[in-house]
Amino acid sequence: MLEFAVGWDKRQGYHAELMNPTSTAEPDGGAQARTARTPLTPEDWLRTAEDVLVDKSVDGIRVDVLAKTMQVTRGSFYWHFADRDDLLARLLERWRQRQTERVIAAHARQGIAAQDVVRDLVRLPSRSAAAQRGGAIELAIRAWARRDERARRVVDEVDALRLQYMAQVFAQLGLDAATARHRAFLLYGYMQAESLFCVAGDAAEQAARRAYVEQLLAPTAISSAPIQP
Repeated sequence: MLEFAVGWDKRQGYHAELMNPTSTAEPDGGAQARTARTPLTPEDWLRTAEDVLVDKSVDGIRVDVLAKTMQVTRGSFYWHFADRDDLLARLLERWRQRQTERVIAAHARQGIAAQDVVRDLVRLPSRSAAAQRGGAIELAIRAWARRDERARRVVDEVDALRLQYMAQVFAQLGLDAATARHRAFLLYGYMQAESLFCVAGDAAEQAARRAYVEQLLAPTAISSAPIQP
């Protein structure tokens, strides 16, 4: 699946700023290099929980497993979370905020042209290793949502918010409401499919697909007004 974190600037996209609005990298080997003196934060636990979610599924997210991975005692966990259920709820909320809400707000704040937003979204699934990592997290969350009602509600809300936003983008390109909704669905479906089949075809074929979809969904003849808040 896709990581819904995008960006744009004239040279290479403002993608880098939004892909990681707060750095998640851990220097010098990450958790393995952590010393007993280094204070843990909720973000540390959430990042480790994401790793376990991707590698093992939500069933693998247990306090003892996380503590062992991070080389700390279980007691450290309870400084930040009431229990495992609290961790899972915050993991879902973190995904919602980082992969959708912050991105939409940044587009509006920076006044990115609607045509450029469409182009950026089309290119997102195959853009970087970070996007592919986000796709792996999303795929794991969607698998979780198939058997958990709370996760299902969050995924449904995120899908609705993304589709609504994309429809707004197409509407600002001058399309009527119904056409804007239909193109939003086509774009979202393409992004999901491309992130699943990101290795399909060589670089030239992938670039040709992206160019075709860009022209199909947002022809250059359409007005390119900035996204409005």
